[in-house]
Amino acid sequence: MRAAALLLALLLALGGASYYFTAVKPIDDMMKKGLDIKGGVRLVLEGRDTPEAKVSKETMEQAVKVIDFRVNKLGVSEPNIQLEGDNRIIVELADVANTEEARKTIGTTAQLMFVDPEGQLVLSGQDVADASAYQDPAGGFGVSLDLKGDGVKKFAEATAKYIGQPIAILLDEQVISAPTVQGVIDSGNASITGNFTAEEAQRLANLIKGGALPIKLEIIENRTVSATLGQDSFNKSIKAGAIGALLVALFMILRYKVPGLIAVFALSVYLWLTVGSIVAMNAVLTLPGIAGIILSLGMAVDANVLIFERIREELRKGTGLRTGIDAGFRNAFSAVIDSNVTTILAALILYWLGTGPVKGFGLTLAVGVTISLFTAITLTRWLIKLVVATGWVKKTIFVSEKEVSA
Repeated sequence: MRAAALLLALLLALGGASYYFTAVKPIDDMMKKGLDIKGGVRLVLEGRDTPEAKVSKETMEQAVKVIDFRVNKLGVSEPNIQLEGDNRIIVELADVANTEEARKTIGTTAQLMFVDPEGQLVLSGQDVADASAYQDPAGGFGVSLDLKGDGVKKFAEATAKYIGQPIAILLDEQVISAPTVQGVIDSGNASITGNFTAEEAQRLANLIKGGALPIKLEIIENRTVSATLGQDSFNKSIKAGAIGALLVALFMILRYKVPGLIAVFALSVYLWLTVGSIVAMNAVLTLPGIAGIILSLGMAVDANVLIFERIREELRKGTGLRTGIDAGFRNAFSAVIDSNVTTILAALILYWLGTGPVKGFGLTLAVGVTISLFTAITLTRWLIKLVVATGWVKKTIFVSEKEVSA
């Protein structure tokens, strides 16, 4: 009776969770969706050499910081901005209201300006040779500036004129810092101090260096995905996944009967845990990510089939039901672990080395297979032993009377 009560409690808990996530707070509203589902814009920018400098990984990393700064101004949630190779930047902005504004904002050349209290231009990005974060002996953080050319003279004149007043530093017409002039700076080297953390000082240095980039960024790919098209693809993917899951459930129940029903229950728990994990990780769901979940479902079914067939083999030998179940799980363990671990490693490599949708596929596949491994080896086994403990079932739940007697 205790085993039956525990099984009933599990069924009620799953039913309650299903009701909550479908009727009270649909999980679809809780999950963040990517560009290919919500629609938006995808840009690929390529760095081009100029007479002043050659494209390098360092200058491209600085450009990524500037683009990230601009995207934050657009108010886009969960943007995907990443460096591809040594000369390209991929920008994916989901659910952008004005795609043309986004393209213009991201594609224009960064404008760095030093402006005096009267609103007059003191220096531009072309007057800055370098900027770097540093830590002073007292433990504080600041930013060191190296000026070049006429910038040295212009800055010396401005600092002599505005001692005790701020000179604002603007990137794309937005103030990123406004340090107060402490004295005349005529050496070409200046320091920006304040209550900076190490991260804040590094970010300011990157923005100043990025605004002074001598390289040119050119948009070589410009693709817009409509929200309607993305939602249609999402609905079709979910429908295909649901049909596939239903067919798998029917196969498991018809082939293995009571154990198959238990496996289907464990698979439903696996699906909730997988989707819940993705939501908890604040991950962005993409169409390849959905494919990763469906593929991991197939891996979960494969593990259950392997385990059940091993149990059937043991029972055909005349082994008792409980002993046969333990032996079947034990004999299938190494094969299940090997296949799942290799899949997880491949998924992690895709996530580590991939970009955009490939990372989404790798993430959901790794999470799904890890959870499916747990449900197949632990939950399914526990549920089968729980059902056997009720005394309601016999050997024939796995093999027929004819097979047992043989």
